[in-house]
Amino acid sequence: MTAWDRQAANGSRPRRESVDLSDHPDLVVVYLGFRVGHWQGLKALLGIGRGLAQMRRERPDGLLAHENLVYGLTHIGMRQYWRDLESLEAFTRSDPHKTWWRDFGRDPAGNGFWHEAYRLSGGMEAIYVGMPRRIGLASFAAARDPQGPFMTSRQRLAA
Repeated sequence: MTAWDRQAANGSRPRRESVDLSDHPDLVVVYLGFRVGHWQGLKALLGIGRGLAQMRRERPDGLLAHENLVYGLTHIGMRQYWRDLESLEAFTRSDPHKTWWRDFGRDPAGNGFWHEAYRLSGGMEAIYVGMPRRIGLASFAAARDPQGPFMTSRQRLAA
């Protein structure tokens, strides 16, 4: 039983705690979501599940933490903490991510995907593909096509 569990069990005042991020000046936090829009999307979702299981087993260089999230019955997601943008980019350019993203881009099968990235050193960026409604940063910020100098995460973070 953790200290958090003991506090909850005995009704004592909860422990208040913060974090010291000084050892992680290049930290990148990424939120991701996948929305099943059609029954065929379950196949893509299973592919993501296999990739996530592989990620947990192999722990890519630079991945500090990974947490699964549930946004709704047909909308799942995750939050990841990366040491720096370079390690995140290296992961996205390798399998299984590279292959999944390529295949999803060719045929999303009526499903939606999104991510938002936040850098401790400054900058935020997002991409939304096939989402039925605007969410996250898109729920209040103006839309912009991810083309030209706004095509990659790195370029969007610098914009």
